[in-house]
Amino acid sequence: MRDSFITAINTQAITKEWMDQITLNLVNIYTPGYREVQSTFKNFLDGAVIDDLRTKISQGKSRPGTSDENVFLEGQGYFVTKRPDGKTLYTRLGEFTFDEEGVYRTKEGYTVQGYILNDKGEVQAGTPAYEDPTGVKAEDNLAMVPTTDIKLWIDPGNGKYLGKYEEFEIEGDGVLYGKADDGKIKVPLYKLSVMNFHNPAGLTQVRAGYFIENEESGKPVVGRGEIRSGLIEMSNTDLKANVTFYQQAKMQMEMTSKLITTNKELLDEALRLLQ
Repeated sequence: MRDSFITAINTQAITKEWMDQITLNLVNIYTPGYREVQSTFKNFLDGAVIDDLRTKISQGKSRPGTSDENVFLEGQGYFVTKRPDGKTLYTRLGEFTFDEEGVYRTKEGYTVQGYILNDKGEVQAGTPAYEDPTGVKAEDNLAMVPTTDIKLWIDPGNGKYLGKYEEFEIEGDGVLYGKADDGKIKVPLYKLSVMNFHNPAGLTQVRAGYFIENEESGKPVVGRGEIRSGLIEMSNTDLKANVTFYQQAKMQMEMTSKLITTNKELLDEALRLLQ
């Protein structure tokens, strides 16, 4: 027979960890771009352990952003960003803006990644144009095309200063246009990079709303969906489900506490009888 006191202590510890995870989900229910984290459990002889932490991949609702620079991905995948150290991070939070130098960035200062386009709107890998020995066009093999920082006021073809565009426009296919002369000039500059994974639930979250790939998630593949300007995605946390989980965890905590107390009382009584 297993020691019920040890089982109760172990179960209580894992329940506390579960409650912390549920609390994190509930605290971030209104956090844009937050992805709910779900716990799964497995039993063992002396209690239970968390078997896995999975990121919920369903889409959150949209809401108006702070400007037309913000974007919302309606579909499968993640926007691609880069930290100053060059590390690639993936996010659903399109709360992007252009800085004073025309560089497209996240709130945290990461650069948003895209593909350079020629004047026909075709994806390039830089200069010269992307070439695939199999003859496949760049736009048909985007997972293999290098991304670049998006710079609205720099000619992506040669890196020269273009001057500020009066306006910009991001269309549903993710193409960013520079516009001038009251819209008479409309030049395709970049296509926002959107990547997905064979197992997106396995991505590692490095900070709220930002993920990195790992062996479980697999390598990035091309994402699919429509990009809508002027909107951002909210958290995908299910309030009702998490409240229910918290109530279950609270009940489990109370039961294990009662079991621990009962075992302690029995032990105290046994020691008293031995005196």
